[in-house]
Amino acid sequence: SQLVESGGGLVQPGESLRLSCTDPGFRLDYYAIGWFRQAPGNEREALVCINSSGGKSFYADSVKDRFSISRDRAENTVYLQMNSLKPEDTAIYYCASTWTSCSEYRNNFGSWGQGTQVTVSS
Repeated sequence: SQLVESGGGLVQPGESLRLSCTDPGFRLDYYAIGWFRQAPGNEREALVCINSSGGKSFYADSVKDRFSISRDRAENTVYLQMNSLKPEDTAIYYCASTWTSCSEYRNNFGSWGQGTQVTVSS
């Protein structure tokens, strides 16, 4: 499995971005997919996860009212919709997959993408 994230970029505070996570070689249907982020000097932080049946788990209070996760099975893609972005959302965003259920623990995820940079600045 080789996850690929896309959709990052430079935006102003208050704007939105939608990140995508896909795998060209494997169906994501049977995996739980989590989104994490890591800012310089910080630990990698779990944000939100969607399991294979569509159930969602939020792990970061700072984003639960602004970010949402969804799965498009036809596109074999999991999206992270980020609204009302703030400068403190600046980080590299990663998606990861696991055969088991959603978790906030990095070690539960076996495959990771290379990350996509999100910068929120005026």
